[in-house]
Amino acid sequence: MNNHEIDFEIFGDDMQFVQVELDPHETVIAEAGSLMMMNDGIRMETVFGDGSSNQGSGLMGKLMGAGKRLLTGESLFMTTFTNERSGKNHVSFAAPYPGKIIPMDLSELGGKIICQKDAFLAAAKGVSVGIEFQRKIGVGFFGGEGFIMQKLEGDGMAFVHAGGTMYKRTLQPGEVVRVDTGCLVAMSQEVDYNIEMVKGVKTALFGGEGLFFATLRGPGTIWVQSLPFSRLASRVFAAAPQTPGGSSKGEGGIGGLFDILGGDR
Repeated sequence: MNNHEIDFEIFGDDMQFVQVELDPHETVIAEAGSLMMMNDGIRMETVFGDGSSNQGSGLMGKLMGAGKRLLTGESLFMTTFTNERSGKNHVSFAAPYPGKIIPMDLSELGGKIICQKDAFLAAAKGVSVGIEFQRKIGVGFFGGEGFIMQKLEGDGMAFVHAGGTMYKRTLQPGEVVRVDTGCLVAMSQEVDYNIEMVKGVKTALFGGEGLFFATLRGPGTIWVQSLPFSRLASRVFAAAPQTPGGSSKGEGGIGGLFDILGGDR
């Protein structure tokens, strides 16, 4: 084992958090801003990239590891949490929006999974968080949310977040399923992944869906979410009342309070 072996427990139903149990000197890495709480005796440190040995040694290696994270829209930095006590200690990480936290043992998944760029939550130290470029030209030009994906490599535990309800499906050799690009959370490395355009002009223009979908061919395992954050955000924005100037005017918001008090906006 090259990764730290961590124990964990997931709490909650729709707004979950994961509590990680660390033995003395064990470390877990997480995205900046995902911390919920930690016990006394946990040392928190900000590092370039993911802090794994895969990103290389020296300043250039660290800069390369951090630079790859910029391509996925993530921060240059990640945070490590190390137990400095002589006994077990706990640190907890919360999901960023309603959904499910999926624990993935990379040693049981061939040492690598590919996931959406905003799906990663936390992992045992030693797990490498990099980028996965799709070689096919269709994916490169039309992938949208699925163009540049993250890859998690190692033999330890990783925690991925999915919006809404998470559906896990095992594809048989040659079995094909088509998924909205935003609904694809993760897939095992052997799954063949491509982007196809929706056929039919009327379907593409008036169907109400995206112009492209992901075509996944087995064998392998895929994880699909029922509520991508982009879909949730677009519905909330569309439902928010708009003022003539284009800003939201909610009855219970700050704008409503200003109207009640007779203040100028």
